[in-house]
Order: sequence, then C-alpha cells, then structure tokens
Amino acid sequence: MLPEYLTVAGYGEHEIVIQKSRFIAYVERAESEEAAQEFIQTIKKKHWDATHNCSAYMIGEHDQIQKANDDGEPSGTAGVPILEVLKKKGLKDTVVVVTRYFGGIKLGGGGLIRAYGKSASEGINATGIVQRMLMRVMHTKVDYTWLGKLENELRSSVFSLKEIHYLDTVEIETFVEEGQKDQFIHWMTELTNGQAEITSGNNLYLEKKIE
Repeated sequence: MLPEYLTVAGYGEHEIVIQKSRFIAYVERAESEEAAQEFIQTIKKKHWDATHNCSAYMIGEHDQIQKANDDGEPSGTAGVPILEVLKKKGLKDTVVVVTRYFGGIKLGGGGLIRAYGKSASEGINATGIVQRMLMRVMHTKVDYTWLGKLENELRSSVFSLKEIHYLDTVEIETFVEEGQKDQFIHWMTELTNGQAEITSGNNLYLEKKIE
C-alpha cells in the first residue's frame, strides 16, 4: 500500500463547447481495469448517439495499467491527450471518458488534441482531486469523564479524529501517521494520567481534498 497518492474525489461531469462541438467529460475513480471498462461502457450506453466516446485510464500503485481509446477519432488525437492529463496531474486509479457531439466544424489534429486535453483537465478540476494518506487507526478507551477534554485536545492537534463510540466506556478512534504512533501514545497517556487503554488498529486511507 502506497503511503500517499493522488486520485479524483469520485464521480463528476463537465461540459464545454469548442467550435460548436460539445465535449462532455465524465470522471470516476476506478481501482481495477474491470471497473474502468464498466464505467466506459455505461457512458457509451448513455451517449449511444454521440459522435465519439473517447477514454483513458491509469490504474495501479505504479500506474502499471494505462489505456487510451480514440473511438474513431484520428489516431492519437483523443485518448492519448486524455491519458497525458492524468499523467500530468499525477492521478492514480482514475478513468475519464470524453463524449463528443460533432458540431459541423472540423478541428484538425492539433485542435482535437487541445480540445480533448482541455475537456479532460476541466472535468477533473470540476470533480476535484484528493490526496489519500495511509494512516493507522488508534483506539483509545477511557472513562466518560475524559471525553470533553480529549475531544477538544484532539480537534486542535495534528491528529485527525475519526469516530467516537459511546459504549460502557467511551472509545475514540483517531487517524495517526505511522511515524507518529509512539508520539500519539505518549501524548494520550500524559493527557489521561495513564488512565487510557490505547491499542493499534487497521491501516486506512484518509482523504483530503486539495483542489
């Protein structure tokens, strides 16, 4: 699992018009090639009457799966520019489909490359980009008398509060960077005068929107 990486926030769509042609970008997160292909087919069915449904995706920790499809546009003028946008933005596990409805004016090779690149870039920006950071979930069990103090301290600390479970005792789940695990345990122990039961949980990705 990568310590951190960039991807899109989720599903999004964005339309632009260039020389009377409509370009509609559809963006989605995809963690497998099957998921990417399924998304592409969904858009193709939705826009069965479009002139072209061009696509690209980049998947895997080391971008090992990269595909681009021109869907009838001149070779290298649609899918590749979309893929180049994914590379330039450093996105992983992302699929983009750009649907085109031809408006009667030919754009030429350079014009198509710019149009598909612009559509993909604006579509991604409209959807939003997130940074996913691999964190350790720390579990802190304490008496309810500590809850108010710990909640306030956590909200103003470098650590991110994940969830609070109200059981016989209160259990607080906190996102902690792997390198700060010992620091968190020491800090929490001091805050509670050693009255907290602190255990280490699973690794999970914490998402932060950056665009």
